Amino acid sequence: MIAGLVAYLMCPVNKDELEWTALEHGAMHVRRKQLSEQTDGDQLGCSLYELPAEHESWPYHYHTANQEAMYVLAGTGTLRLADETYPLTEGDYVSFPANETGGHKVINDSETPLRYLMVSTMNEPDVTVYPDSEKLGVFVGTPPGGRDERSLHGYYPIDDDVDYWDGE
Repeated sequence: MIAGLVAYLMCPVNKDELEWTALEHGAMHVRRKQLSEQTDGDQLGCSLYELPAEHESWPYHYHTANQEAMYVLAGTGTLRLADETYPLTEGDYVSFPANETGGHKVINDSETPLRYLMVSTMNEPDVTVYPDSEKLGVFVGTPPGGRDERSLHGYYPIDDDVDYWDGE
């Protein structure tokens, strides 16, 4: 019985069996299939993304607890890393460390869709920093991209520092 349960939890997931989820806000527009959500891999996240022509992914950001990696499956685009940009094309792979050197943003400046896989560790708590908008996101209970309920989640201005003893 245990062997049958293990086989069930580790069975293959085919992207064609999953529905796309659309995520939109301003210039940010992606379609996503959360592959890892369909399996029992709670320490590793993997999503298939499709970025339409002339759109952007998430705002420029980096994680403090989670590494990410990107593999381009089809199309072309541009990757922003800090103040530099790099062309993206099919077969490109890049990893993003869990610190400010891992800051990134994907831009599809072509006329065709850009498809890529994003893989990440699923550590929590995590703080995600958005340098362009000078804010940070806090994720406790499940990491960004996680499927469980969070006990604490919010976005805050980076410079909103309060004294430890305020409001005691």
